[in-house]
Amino acid sequence: MREDPDHFTLLGLPAKFALDRTRLDAAWREAQAQVHPDRFAVGSPAERRVAMQWASRVNEAYRVLRSPLERARYLCERAGQDLQVETNTAMAPGFLMQQMEWREALDDARASREMAPLDALADDLSATRKQLSEDIVTLLDEAGDHAAASARVREWMFIEKFSDEIDTARDRLADSH
Repeated sequence: MREDPDHFTLLGLPAKFALDRTRLDAAWREAQAQVHPDRFAVGSPAERRVAMQWASRVNEAYRVLRSPLERARYLCERAGQDLQVETNTAMAPGFLMQQMEWREALDDARASREMAPLDALADDLSATRKQLSEDIVTLLDEAGDHAAASARVREWMFIEKFSDEIDTARDRLADSH
């Protein structure tokens, strides 16, 4: 029995973190053109069902690969790394200290009822996100260190969740003015 292709193979792309977004978009459009259910509208029910399944797989591959965080997670999991996102909260001590500082900064920003501290915190997280992405390129594409990349991916997941909290605080502050 043939194993289904992974997301990268399905779209004809190299299995690496650093992907060219234009190339990804073009690969998705090309794959969609080949498997889109409309091409099989006059086919048998079985052909239409298979086309729908392939179109769904192509869309899922594109959804995962277009998100840098999801792409990193996928690469780590594909290499056998269990990210244990629900149970593993262990992180590097420096990152845990940074989390505490960010949480205090968020509490202070909320208390100040000013947008500038929230914007500054969001900018700090954006810079950290950029650094994480660069680190993951090095760890996955250059060093092939999926275990270390997995730890950075878990940190990135925290960043995204915390960014949502900042956005919520910004929205609430904007609504109150």
